[in-house]
Amino acid sequence: MSATLEAKIYLVSVGISKYERNPLRLPVMDAKALKYVYDHNGDTNSVLIIDEDATWENVLEKIRSFFAPASENDIVVLFFSGHGYQGGFCAYNGLLSYDAIREAMAVSKSKNKMIFADACYSGNMRQGKKADNTQNTMKNANVMLFLSSRNTETSLESSLMDNGFFTYALQRALRGGADVNRDRIITARELFNYVSKKVSTETEGRQHPVMWGKFSNNMPVIEWRQKGK
Repeated sequence: MSATLEAKIYLVSVGISKYERNPLRLPVMDAKALKYVYDHNGDTNSVLIIDEDATWENVLEKIRSFFAPASENDIVVLFFSGHGYQGGFCAYNGLLSYDAIREAMAVSKSKNKMIFADACYSGNMRQGKKADNTQNTMKNANVMLFLSSRNTETSLESSLMDNGFFTYALQRALRGGADVNRDRIITARELFNYVSKKVSTETEGRQHPVMWGKFSNNMPVIEWRQKGK
């Protein structure tokens, strides 16, 4: 792999703290933190969607319109922090299924599509497999999912931290912590190895991120450039 990644990154960062039922403390800060990291580590176009604006309709529309200009070699990233459910996320006003997200992301020609999710029981998104059968003719639909926990686990946080353990580890990884071969390009495998180990260690084995989907282990995630703290 080249030491220079000639790709633009398109990021949609979603965080919902103000749920009408069971509000959360950290998701909006998580979404802002990921946007900051990407904005300071590459050629990135990013958009932040939080709380009342994060309806399922708005998130899907933004995915379609924001990712559409991406070329084949560009990178598209959806980050979500909030409540999860079996097969998807809880938007501000209802359910946001993985199948709907996958279909919306398929408008992009990018070969490097990924979803990062800091949500309880997010591992259950792996059960949304109908799309592999019913939408197998959909071009450009393959997506890598990097989920904060197994389907039997909650996504943990500490009162001493500004982000959940998964988002905290993800930030450190994207800023160069995961760059094992020091070529400044973080790959999917490097990302998983770093984040999964750190989250498991920091939570004393109570939380285990999972990665799933059709993608190469060498799929580029980001070229870190240390443009900001």
